[in-house]
Amino acid sequence: MKIKFKHALLFLAFISFFTCKVNDQDKASPWPEQSNVNKPWTRWWWMGSAVDKPNIKSSLIDFHKAGIGGVEITPIYGVKGQEDNFIDYLSPKWVDMLNYTITVADSLDMQVDMVLGTGWPYGGPQVTANNAATKLLVETYEVKKDETFNKEIIAQNDKNKDIAQLLNVLAYGSDSSYVDLTSNLKGNHLEWKATNTNYTIYAVFAGKTGQQVKRAAPGGSGFTLDHYSSEALFTYTEPFNKALKGFEGRLRAIFNDSYEVYGTDFTPLFFGEFESRRGYDLRPYLPQLLDNEDTEIGNRIKSDYRETISDLLLNKFDIPWTNWAHFKNFKTKLQAHGSPGNLIDLYASADIPECETFGSMPYDIPGFRREQEDIREGDADPVMLKFSSSAAHISGKPLTSSETFTWLRDHFKTALSQCKPEVEDLFLNGINHVFLHGSTYSPKQAEWPGWKFYASVNFNPTNTIWEDVPSLFSYIANCQSMLQSGKPDNETLLYWPIYDTWGKNLGGNLFFQFKIHSLDEWLHDTPFYNTTKKLMDNGYGVDFISDNFIAQATFKDGLIMLPGGNYKSLVIPNCEKMPMATLEKLIALKKSGAPIIFEGLPNSVPGFYNYEAKNSKLSQVISENSGLLSLTSNVFKDLETAKVYPETLVKTGLKFIKRAIDGEKIYYIVNHTSQIIDDYIPLAIENKEVIILDPLTKKYGNALVKKETNATLVKLRIEPGQSFILKTENTKSYQNWNYFKASENPIELKGDWQISFEKGGPELPPSAKINTLQSWTTLSPEAEAFSGTALYTLKFNAPNVEADNWKLNLGDVRESAKVWLNGNYIGNLWSVPFSINLGQLKKGENELKVQVTNLAANRIRAKELRGEEWKIFYEINMVDKDYNKFDATKWQPMPSGLLGPISITPLKETE
Repeated sequence: MKIKFKHALLFLAFISFFTCKVNDQDKASPWPEQSNVNKPWTRWWWMGSAVDKPNIKSSLIDFHKAGIGGVEITPIYGVKGQEDNFIDYLSPKWVDMLNYTITVADSLDMQVDMVLGTGWPYGGPQVTANNAATKLLVETYEVKKDETFNKEIIAQNDKNKDIAQLLNVLAYGSDSSYVDLTSNLKGNHLEWKATNTNYTIYAVFAGKTGQQVKRAAPGGSGFTLDHYSSEALFTYTEPFNKALKGFEGRLRAIFNDSYEVYGTDFTPLFFGEFESRRGYDLRPYLPQLLDNEDTEIGNRIKSDYRETISDLLLNKFDIPWTNWAHFKNFKTKLQAHGSPGNLIDLYASADIPECETFGSMPYDIPGFRREQEDIREGDADPVMLKFSSSAAHISGKPLTSSETFTWLRDHFKTALSQCKPEVEDLFLNGINHVFLHGSTYSPKQAEWPGWKFYASVNFNPTNTIWEDVPSLFSYIANCQSMLQSGKPDNETLLYWPIYDTWGKNLGGNLFFQFKIHSLDEWLHDTPFYNTTKKLMDNGYGVDFISDNFIAQATFKDGLIMLPGGNYKSLVIPNCEKMPMATLEKLIALKKSGAPIIFEGLPNSVPGFYNYEAKNSKLSQVISENSGLLSLTSNVFKDLETAKVYPETLVKTGLKFIKRAIDGEKIYYIVNHTSQIIDDYIPLAIENKEVIILDPLTKKYGNALVKKETNATLVKLRIEPGQSFILKTENTKSYQNWNYFKASENPIELKGDWQISFEKGGPELPPSAKINTLQSWTTLSPEAEAFSGTALYTLKFNAPNVEADNWKLNLGDVRESAKVWLNGNYIGNLWSVPFSINLGQLKKGENELKVQVTNLAANRIRAKELRGEEWKIFYEINMVDKDYNKFDATKWQPMPSGLLGPISITPLKETE
């Protein structure tokens, strides 16, 4: 019995010890389990759809190994010389290739989206002239009193006059009279005598823009679709009903690119739709609609016209499109920008709203390179980005995607380090599902550099950045795994007064598109924009709301409740016009206790119908509710009254976004300033412990905190270019975060560097030994032309300095590096700051190895200098960042390798 008892004690002690070790060291990581949606996806250009199964499989394996979670197939124009391999869009062979793609992707735990068409915008051979993009076309004729008009009416000034449909003939008298002459038509011939006064006859046509699908693939050419007609949409989808039978639920989503349907401001049934929606017949007011005068009546009619276009796009295309997709168990992914409609409502109509950025943005990060000759100025305005994420948040859509890195630099000139702050600004404004723009299908047998899409950046294995791109993709996945967790935690809504734009003359433009490339025309320096910036700059989390979503809002338990989430306050910026229904709903919400903060009140309702009577009612309602509708003298004080508190960490220059999860908060924090921020950072949540998570390395640990009333202060050291994720918790659950501080100045590493070129082309340069770091392009003609990877080796003696750790700083790296110390792999450096902690040095001699990969620019330059043609693509072929002919012979060699100085710094762990 004693023996058995002793064994039992030993067993219990072992179990206790093992349990303690598990609880102490092996707790579940605070990082969420990753899925393919956490990873970046890529737009996959199928050039001429000249794809085959072996190359589809190998390409998907390459994507998977690099860390891509899914592809979005967009067929486009083809490659010269590959005509025999072109596959017509939606043909049985094309559908077989789609099926194979999905099968292989599924085996790799990847998913597939596709564009519902080729190129962009939607259109193709199934679009008849009747269902093609339509424009309002008017021919005018002057008829004097007592004259007889006797003519065949044709759209004589229109290049597509043969397919223009005559709808109405209307006469407007100089005495303000109006006569509908449509019933007098015999075919297209009109005979009519003017009596009483002089007349201007308007012949109204449903004209056709004639726009064709842009960058169409074989089998995809044709007219662009009428986006204001559900009949046109459902006719368009008929070929997909047949071709995609059996794909239900296998495709993840269908995609609709940015609204680049130009000049389409009409649909054949427009006048009937207008009257039912706006309450009056538009035809008597066509002269006011079409004039360029800045008049109240004309502007009100133009506002009604623009609102009707928006209604039709939303209700006749976007919502039916999503319903069609849902019937087939597909999701929808929509870029609403560029459209003439209310962006918030349009984005929200899809399952995944998608924004985009275009060009390069400036950053103050030391060492961040942005050479003017290589960039297009970017348009990634945070306020513009928030339209898509706001729509997702208020409508309850968990994902907001982005077309990312479009024309970030010229071809072959984008470094991974230049991608990082750009994608961080997307994350900071609510995007959590990144799509690369993009990757071009290129068969293994294609000569270097392979097949390329005309716009950069091309993320392909033939591009040298592919060597270290898994680290960028890992960073994106780590960030997105947290930014897809829980729910958005913006507490304040901000009303977008779209009628203030719709109701303006807009330089005589009847048709107006809300483009990301022309923000000065409709967004910048408006009261809405200025209030948004003021709130964001002072640390408030903001989402935008439209009139339609205000109509859906309720107030309960101290919160403004929307389909997608709850908010503590709603701010109304200065606005000129507001629908009566919106004001009445705001008053009702405020009467029920909702914190509605008015910076201004409307002085008018929008639109023309009965507007004078409506304006009188508006004034009366404002007067009767003057106490409720008092204007704020200090929006920040009113927000505090609503228990909305700012994140004062923005005073340090840090950027942030936060989410809520299981009663806790997640903060994504980025330093895009020029200074190291080393201090206790305030979080507007009290009495919490905080985990620090590094999305670059996946390291984590409990932070030092100070708990104050209404705030928790977190000890954080964050260098320019760095980011961290902070997650609150009630008790400490993990090991402490390691804080290090330099104990002495950096020590420069000097000596003889051995350089050996490992892989790349056009050929491997000879090895070299240097004692002063310099661009490898200076070593030999072969090295000047080389793009690829080289290994730098240095032996050095450990300094006679005590340190808990050593920090390596590689200085100027062109462009990414992997580091080994004494044969042990330390890590991958691909972004600013190019530094990493090495751990302990050996006493005496140490060996540092740095594998460096440059950009592909020097190799393409050398190829063109040799006269070797590689630009073999149809249609646009290749252009540079300014859409001029691509010519790399004009470039200078790009510095490559380690430029230094390289230093190590002794670190001491701090409390």
